[in-house]
Formats: sequence, C-alpha cells, structure tokens
Amino acid sequence: MSFLIQGRELSKTYGARTLFSGVDLAVAEGERIGIIGPNGAGKTTLLRILTGQEEPDEGTVHRRKGLRLAFVPQGSDLDPEARIVEVMAAAARVEQAPTAAEEVERQVRVNVVLDQVGFTDPEQLAGSLSGGWRRRLTIAAALAQDPEVLLLDEPTNHLDLETILWLERLLVQSRHATLVISHDRAFLEQVASRIIEISPRHEGGIFAAAGTYSEFIARRAEHLAAQARQAEGLANRVRRELEWLSRGPKARTSKSRSRIEEAGRLEAELAELRSRQGGAAAGIELEASGRRTKRLLVASDLVRARGGRTVLDRLDLILRPGLRLAVVGANGSGKSTLLELLAGEQEPDAGSIQTAPELRTVYFDQNRSAIEPGINLRTALSGGSDTVIYRDRPIHVAGWASRFQFRADQLELPVSELSGGELARVHIARLMLQPADLLLLDEPTNDLDIDTLEVLEESLVDFPGALVLVTHDRMLLDRVATLVLGLDGVGGATFYADAAQWLDACRLRREEQTRPARKDPPRPRPRPARKGLSYREQQEYDRIQDEILQAEATLEAAAARLEDPAVASDAEAAHTTFLTHQEASRRVDTLYERWAELEEKREPG
Repeated sequence: MSFLIQGRELSKTYGARTLFSGVDLAVAEGERIGIIGPNGAGKTTLLRILTGQEEPDEGTVHRRKGLRLAFVPQGSDLDPEARIVEVMAAAARVEQAPTAAEEVERQVRVNVVLDQVGFTDPEQLAGSLSGGWRRRLTIAAALAQDPEVLLLDEPTNHLDLETILWLERLLVQSRHATLVISHDRAFLEQVASRIIEISPRHEGGIFAAAGTYSEFIARRAEHLAAQARQAEGLANRVRRELEWLSRGPKARTSKSRSRIEEAGRLEAELAELRSRQGGAAAGIELEASGRRTKRLLVASDLVRARGGRTVLDRLDLILRPGLRLAVVGANGSGKSTLLELLAGEQEPDAGSIQTAPELRTVYFDQNRSAIEPGINLRTALSGGSDTVIYRDRPIHVAGWASRFQFRADQLELPVSELSGGELARVHIARLMLQPADLLLLDEPTNDLDIDTLEVLEESLVDFPGALVLVTHDRMLLDRVATLVLGLDGVGGATFYADAAQWLDACRLRREEQTRPARKDPPRPRPRPARKGLSYREQQEYDRIQDEILQAEATLEAAAARLEDPAVASDAEAAHTTFLTHQEASRRVDTLYERWAELEEKREPG
C-alpha cells in the first residue's frame, strides 16, 4: 500500500494538558478518514501537524515528495473584495509556468467545479456571499487545486442539506484521499472508511477503527467495555495490595518493598484509567414553562421579501405544545428569516402573527450574536454573579460551568478566546436558564462535538413545548422532528412527513430544472417536395430530424457527465467532457440553423 502521509510517535501538549501522545497515523491513497472527538481535544491541531502548518512536540511527519495538499479550515479567510472567479483562479494557480494544455485543463477544472458547487455568477464578490455560500467557495477553491489529499475541518457547518449530499457524493467518488473533521454523523456514515477519535478517554488520546461510523461506534463500545473490565480488575488488585500493606509487615525485606512499590504503581495506573473514564458530555435539560395552551402561535398569510426576492408567500402556520417542526431549504431560502419573524426580530411585509398571552419564547441565533465578545466566561454564564438560578434553586457558577465542560480556572477567560464549540455550549447554558413555551433554534449543532450533540438531541425530544428547528444534521432531524417544512426560496413552503420525503421532492424538482429544454424538432411531412428544394436538399431535409435528436441526446449526456462528481474530481475526464459538451452544443445550433434554412426554402415563394 502506498502512503501519502505518515506520522510516527506524534505528541502534542498545551500547557499542562496533553492532547495526544505516541500517535501513529498513515494516510493511504484514496482513503477517507473521519476524525471525531470532544471540543478542544486536538482534532484541528492534528490536521495542522499533518499538513506542516504546526510542529508536534515529539514525533515526525513524512509527506510524499511533491504531495498536493488542500486544507479547508473552519473559518473563512476570503478577501471580501475578490470576485469568485479570482478566488478560484488564485487557488488553481501553479508555481511553475503551465503549458498551454495545462492552462486549458486548469480553466476547465475551475469552470466544472464552479458549476458543480452551484455558482452561476463568477463575477460576484466573495464579501456579498452568505455564510453557506462562502463555505461552498472555500471548498470549491480547494477542489480547484486538484489535491492528492483534501483536509476538511467541519465542512458541513453552514451548508444546506442538498449541498452536503453533493459533497458526500464528491468525496465518495473522488480519487484523492480525504481527512475530515466532522460532528455530522450521517455525513461520516456515508463518507468515512476509517474513523479516528481523539479524546482523553483513550490511552494516548486516540482510538481508531476501520469501517463506517456505525461500525466504529460498535467497536468503541467493545473497547470501552474492556477498559471498564480492566479498571474493575485493577481496582480489586489495588484493594488486595492495600489490605496487605495495612497489616504492616514486620520486616521491610526487599520482597515487601517491591510489593509496596507495585501497590503504588497499580494505584497510579488505576487513577489514570479512571480519569479517562471520567469524561462526560454537557448536562443539557431544557426547561418548559408547563403551559397547556393549545395554540401557542398562529401565523396567517405571512409574506416576506429579502433583497427584492419573496422568500415567504402567504405562509400559514400553527404551533402547538409537542410540535417539533424542522425548517429545511437551500441556503438563502428564508429559514432564518422565518425564525426571526416568529421571534419578533423582524416584521412581515404582510400577514399576521398572533401569540398566546405572555408567551415565553427562547431564540437561539445561529450567529450567536447575543454574547458580547469583551465579557468573560463568568459574566456570559451568570451575568457576573456567583450563582445562577436553575429550576428555582441556586447553583454556584463554577458548578454550572462544569456541567458544560468548563473548568473553574476558565471563568475569567474572555469569551473572544473560546472556540466555536465552547461558545455553542455557553449559548446552550444560557438557554437552559430560561423556561420556554416556544423554542426557536437556528443551527444549534454547529461546532458541537458528537457527545454534546447527542445529549442536546435527547433534551429536544423530551421538551414538551413547541419547537421550531433549523438544522442540517439528518440524524437530529430524523430523531427530533415530527413535521418538516420545506422552503423553496421563491416563496413556496410545503409540509412533509420527514426529511427523506423532502429530499426526494428536491431531487425530482432538480431533475426537472436541469433537464435541457428541448426544442421541438421538425416533424416529417408526408407530402412531396416542393419546388424550392433540390434533390440533395430534400434528402438532407428528410434525415435532419434524426440528426437533431441524436445531437441533443449527445448534448444531454455530456451535461449529465459534467454534473457527475466523479468527473468533476478527475481533471482529464472533466476536460474531455467539457470539450464534448461544447462540440455537441455547436452541433445542435448548426443543425437547427440548417433546418431553418431548408424549411424556409420549402415554403411557397
């Protein structure tokens, strides 16, 4: 097996905390590795070490000579004044002067990737894009580099479901190796052929298993069960040794000193093993107000336009306790707009929203803009007080912080220094302090690790009030949502039983939209040739219908291949298909022009 990257005995420590130690990791050609773990465990650090952006404290990394790497970080460093085409051209540029053929291939690759990712206006400024479209552009720029190894850090954050499905197909069908950090369990299930978990619960800080995400979960459960049995056996040995020591042997012989040393060693080993087992996810319990009102919110004939485009057109919606409504749609389709309308953050252009008296609404903003960056963690969690009031009882802020995996020594840390996952946990901690009739959650899972996400999922299922949820996490949707509202971005809104039904509808609509608009070819007329056509022209006229149909079939097939992620990721295939598509398009135009000429000559003068 040929390895592209090999890391040996890798270790990394921050302050007194060891992220991982003695890690061996090899990346083979075409391999797809999913990387998971709690926030702050060192996932991004490991990727940066493998790419050479950061050095390990110990160990070495060997990368194949001339290896092409493309790294998509969590954030976006796009120049807001750069046009999309400029971003792509810069990404695809090579250091040495390309040949004419290489330059054509590079341009074709850029065009194909832009088309695949969905950009229709390459002159648009990067700064004018939404968060989801900026994410698409960073991924497109990485693909334009034609990498042998593609590294992605939380690529599905801010992407809509259809784009995530496209990214899945691309990664599965591509030839390059992939390392992806993700908390999206459905995405990992489809993409990964090996899972690596970086977590202090494992010896050395890492555990790996080949196979899908679900296969990894089964093997990790076996591993942790064996670890628990080891801890139980070790505890019994320690107890026996301590009992022996407590009897106080009379003679301190070399044998007794050896047993004393062994007892100390066993105690240290047991303490280390128990410390790994002691990690726990955030304790999330969302509190409802207990209101029994049947209708919490009624929206009638809602109309809302954005940027000159209607995103909601005469929407009717009734929210009752126990309803868990998921709102889905492409980026920019109006999902966040709808939540802001329901929260009272925006006013509709037409229609009305009526709420039950003294309705208590909690709104989780996907931009998480409610926390001032200048305050510290203590103030963010408790308003600066030493206690918080949760379910009518006081809890010390340090205890409240620990419930969300924060240490007491972090309380004075400015929130501007927290990671995305830590900020998400702060928002959830604040959310839990507010009893609610109605929860409005806009992408609450972004940046959350899988353990915390699963606890949040359980809490949402148990929440007795009404819930309106925007998320791209399919497992969360399947587990939590009792109804799905799909927005089409042009005002239409349709209710579906589940996310799968909505995705099927989207696929059918996309097939209709992408099917080439076929001109009606001329029908043969069973009448003798008129005086205007020569014998050869009549023969040409008689066969031109079949030629047009064949040319259109070739054009349609080429268009379909350009949309295939496997073709988009293969520069040679993309180049060939692009040229075939151009030639077929010219052929169709030429045939129709010739048919028009012949038809005109057939008409009586």
